[in-house]
This record gives sequence, C-alpha cells and structure tokens, in this order.
Amino acid sequence: MFPYKTSIQFDRKSNQALYLQLSNQIIQLIKNQTLGANTKLPGSRTLAEQLNVHRKTIVACYDELLLQGWVESIPKKGTFVLSNLPVLKQHKLSDFGDVDLKKNSGFSFYKNSDLPEKPVKRDEDFMYLNDGISDGRLTPIDEIARTYRRISAKRSVFKHLSYGSVYGNDTLREVLVSYLNTTRGLNINKDNVLLTRGSQMGIWLSSQLLLKKDDIIVVGNTNYESADCTFLYQQAKLETVLVDENGIVTDEIEKLCKKQQIKAVYVTTHHHHPTTVTLSAKRRIHLLNLSKQYGFAIIEDDYDYDFNYNHAPILPLASHDTNGHVIYIGSVCKTVAPVYRIGYLIASKAFVDEAAKLRGFIDRQGDALLELTFADFIKSGDLDRHIRKVMKIYKQRRDLFCKLLKDEIGDFFQFEIPIGGMAVWVKLHPEYSWFTIAEVAKKYKLEIGNWQRYDRAKSSHNCIRIGFAAYNENEIYELINRLKKTIIEIKN
Repeated sequence: MFPYKTSIQFDRKSNQALYLQLSNQIIQLIKNQTLGANTKLPGSRTLAEQLNVHRKTIVACYDELLLQGWVESIPKKGTFVLSNLPVLKQHKLSDFGDVDLKKNSGFSFYKNSDLPEKPVKRDEDFMYLNDGISDGRLTPIDEIARTYRRISAKRSVFKHLSYGSVYGNDTLREVLVSYLNTTRGLNINKDNVLLTRGSQMGIWLSSQLLLKKDDIIVVGNTNYESADCTFLYQQAKLETVLVDENGIVTDEIEKLCKKQQIKAVYVTTHHHHPTTVTLSAKRRIHLLNLSKQYGFAIIEDDYDYDFNYNHAPILPLASHDTNGHVIYIGSVCKTVAPVYRIGYLIASKAFVDEAAKLRGFIDRQGDALLELTFADFIKSGDLDRHIRKVMKIYKQRRDLFCKLLKDEIGDFFQFEIPIGGMAVWVKLHPEYSWFTIAEVAKKYKLEIGNWQRYDRAKSSHNCIRIGFAAYNENEIYELINRLKKTIIEIKN
C-alpha cells in the first residue's frame, strides 16, 4: 500500500482535475522530503485502486510529474522520484517563532519611509472622512456600460485587443484635443497628449523626467501629500512657500529663484490642495513670467477643474503658456469615478515623447476599450451632462455640510465656504487637537484618518480637509452628528 495514502485528499467539487490535485500533492511530499530521491512510486493500477480513482488519472498524474521534472520513468522498473533532485532548504516553523511566513520575505528589499500607507480595510458601520472624492452612486454606469458593449461588439474591435501605442488610444487623444482646447482654452494637438492612468501617474512621470537627487522643486505649504511623496521618492529637495487666500505666494518663489536653481514648481491652481483656494490672475502671470526668466517647469495639477459653484471655471495656467513651460495634468477619475483610470498629461511634444517612452516600461499601454468608451462618452456630450447633473447635487451637499458644521459645532471650527471642489478646509479651535478627536471619534464609529498628512511641514496649523461630495444628505447629517458627539465628549 502507498504509505502516504492518508496524506492524499481529493476535492471532487473543485474545478481542478483530479490528476492535477494528485500531482500537486505528490510534489509537496517530494519538496518536504517525505518522498526522498530515488523513491519508487506505486504502479498506476495499484495506486488507482488504493486511492479509488481511475487508472487514467494516475497515468496522467505521472505524465505531469515527468513533464515537470519531478520524477523519471525507467523502462521495466517503474516510476521513481528524480535521483539528482536537490534538497530544498527550508526553515522549520519553529525557527521563526510566531512569524507568519506568508507575510515575511526571505530576502531583503528597500523600503521608503516617504511613501505613506494607504487604508486597505474598512468596516461597514464606520463613517470615513475623505479629502474630496466623487460619489460613485451618481456614476452614469448604465451609459458607460452600454457604450463599452457597443464598442466591444464591433468587428473592428480586434485591432484594439493587441499591443497599441504607449501614448494611449489615438481616438481618445484626438477627442481630448478638441475637448480641452474648447473647455480649457488650450492650443494643443495630438502630439501634446499622453494618456495616463490618472493624475498621479502624470505627476510620477513628470518627476522622473524632471528631478534627480538634490534637484529643487517648489511646493506650497501645505501641499498635496501624494505629490510631495513622489518628489521625495526621487530624492529631490522640497522648498515650501506660503499659501494664502490668493494661492501660492509667487513673490517667495522669486526670492528662491534669485538664490538657487529651481528645477520645477508644483501647483494646483484652480483649487489648491488641500486649502481649496484659487491662484489669483496676478500670481498666475507672475509665475509664468518667472518660469520663462529662470527656466523651470511648472507642473499644473488641475485635478477638479469641473466643479465650480459660484462662477465659471478659471482657465488653467496652460492656456496662457506660450513658452512651453507648463506640464498640465488632469483626469476624468475625479469627475466620473475613481475606478475609471483615465487621465492625461499635456506638454510639449519633446516632453510627451520622453514620458511615453518611460510610461511604456511601467504600463505598456492603457486600456484601449475603456479609452474608446470615454472618447465616445466625451464626444457625445454625456460627460458634460453628467457634470451639470452632479454639480447641482454637490452644491446642495456643500451648502448643507457647511451650514450644519457652522450651526451645530461652529464654536470649534473655522472655515471658508469653498467656491469649488469637493472638500472644505477646516481649522480646529487651538484648544483642541485632531489627535484627540481622532481617538475619541472611533467610539462613535467615525474614522478621521491620517490627519497628519495635512501638516508634513509640522507647522501646527491644526487644519484638515473634509470632503462632502461623497455623502448624501442623510449621511451628512449623520457625519456631523458623530463629529458633534465626539466634540461634546472631549469638551466635557
């Protein structure tokens, strides 16, 4: 009898064939040295009877083991575990104590403390503050799905299923040229457009091409954490300048330029992240003039251009750039839903060409079918209709959120009602700490999150960014209620 019969278990409900289940288990017995080198395996008929399977299953199993190089077949003698098989050196579990081998590597690798951890698990009964994301429930999923199915059903779709351009789908690039020239006042052609998987990829590609160790990039204080981390990952030096009610202070940038060579400036001109303020016209022109005079690049992250409640959107810096200094980055992820990873990087042809080469190594190409879907979604006017719809809803949510925040717990917070975007920049009364609020809020199933990311410079401004767009009216009432309970407990 096969001495390890009791070690063999079959799952007859599994989609995996029985011969593969058996071969995998025999391989495991060989790896852990239960079956040593030169061990003779039972004949196919004998093992089939012992394991209560068809003989063809055993024959197929042995063929699989032979094909993978675990056994050898010797004519007129039988099937044997390979004689020259190296012994797999393994640690005993006791060598690691309580360490979970599935979580820990047996090799060293580089870690980077500048890259923050992202939350991976969320409890359904908790409410989580966000820093301004769209409401996925408002996504026109039916329209997008219909368009995707229609495009996928075309006979010509097969040419889009193979490798394509590292620049992204040509149709969407052409549609974006028309759309951005019309809505953003740009003056570009297809050669100026590189499709990305969202704004963050655009920032990363730009940093790779612009920055090396000790190169200087200017950012606002405070600034978008993911951008800061991207630049630090390049070992660049971050010079921070003040951000006030008119946006990043360009006079401070000019002073820096007179002292040292600046390689780039990163700005969110429309709604500064995180404070939501808009860069004034005077400072926009000043920044463009500085870039020409001192030869630095401007990375303009226009992450939520479409959401303006009090006036028409302000044209980006890129629309006024006549010297090729602006790298304009945007996406439809924020506008429609984060899951649709469609973004763009707009710059000179020379820069786009180099960025496309680099993009080809980390993401060979985009999702051509999804990009064709969004080309149709934009060209048909569905995107503009969606924007008009959610604008009304988000404005109502902004007004309700700000009203409740002021009426219910206004003694503890200072804020300005944002003219656009999907979040409010909230300053806590100096007598209290976000650390305490974050701890107490958990009692009321409210997760404040990593509030420290808003003050990487450790200036103790006591502010965080709170999004409102992703919550419906009932959820806004509940969020403010949980925050109010938290504040009352701390106060008492």
